Amino acid sequence: MIDQAMERQLESAEAASGASQLKMIVRRFRRHRLGMFGLVMIAIFYTIAIFADTIAPYDPLQRFSTAIHRPPQRIHFVDAEGNFSWRPFVYGSKSQLDMQTFQRVYVEDTSKKHYIRFFVRGYPYKLFGLFPTDIHLFGVDEGGTLFLFGTDQLGRDMFSRIIHGARISLSIGLVGVLISLVIGVLVGGISGYFGGVVDEVTQRVIETLRSIPQIPLWLGLSAALPPDWSPLKVYFAITIILSLLGWTYVARVTRSKFIALREEDFIVAARAIGCTTSRVILRHLIPAFASYIIVAATLAIPGMILGETALSFLGIGLRPPVVSWGVLLQQAQNIAAVNTYPWLMLPAPFVILAVLAFNFVGDALRDAIDPYSQ
Repeated sequence: MIDQAMERQLESAEAASGASQLKMIVRRFRRHRLGMFGLVMIAIFYTIAIFADTIAPYDPLQRFSTAIHRPPQRIHFVDAEGNFSWRPFVYGSKSQLDMQTFQRVYVEDTSKKHYIRFFVRGYPYKLFGLFPTDIHLFGVDEGGTLFLFGTDQLGRDMFSRIIHGARISLSIGLVGVLISLVIGVLVGGISGYFGGVVDEVTQRVIETLRSIPQIPLWLGLSAALPPDWSPLKVYFAITIILSLLGWTYVARVTRSKFIALREEDFIVAARAIGCTTSRVILRHLIPAFASYIIVAATLAIPGMILGETALSFLGIGLRPPVVSWGVLLQQAQNIAAVNTYPWLMLPAPFVILAVLAFNFVGDALRDAIDPYSQ
């Protein structure tokens, strides 16, 4: 309590001395440990998504016919004879049939040692879609393989697929929230600014949409997509579906802020000097609560990510060959498969970490913008 009182006195002194509101918000945000942790995690995730081709050692669609459902390989610094090596390495492997379960099992072949090297050549790609290259962050000697997260039922590297899946799963949240913000601010702003019949009709529509169970609605709208659509069309369709269901919360927040601000002195003065309605809304009302819109957007992104993951997991969202975290988790629908090949569940921790990171940042922004909300 004493620390909080001292912090508020310091902030009051900063405000009196002319410190900008943005500086005080940044200062309060940096004191929020979970918020800073979430911001670092988000930065890491999006860096991985941007440089997915460079980080992933293999093409996400490349198949290794001799490595079906291969478990994650162990990285060694000490070989079987007890010799230490500063350069990490992995052993080769041999597959054999377990006569009790009749399943293929892999055992390390200690006679084959493959060193992990950095900035190696691999499959060709275009960096940022512009610059052709084949340089990858890490890999192993030619003739060896490196499956950090194992392989799936077709022998595809799970690590590479998870890295590439981050692009779709994280970008669909940003694109979906952007569309939701535009619709929500537009509809909520009109409702709150004009009031009366416009407000009543708009609020009844919003209440109707919010009363519909989202999961069945998602299922129905996604199932209506033509099965012959290309993966790109399906991606944009899923984004629009999630956006059309997520704008109501932003509209409610925008409406309440417009109602609170429309009779303020600076708004009345703007109307008195002849400002048009669009100018009052765009130049005066929206900037007055832009920080709250940012918070709402930050807290809405996890819902978009979970929505895409849920739809793709159920098989009615994105479909192969598109690679997203939800598509990868389709393999985990079978409990027997998960019990036998638990590494198929590895996309789930990435979804959880991404959602938690955005929630931490959203909570930190809310506390930083309104310190009395704590």
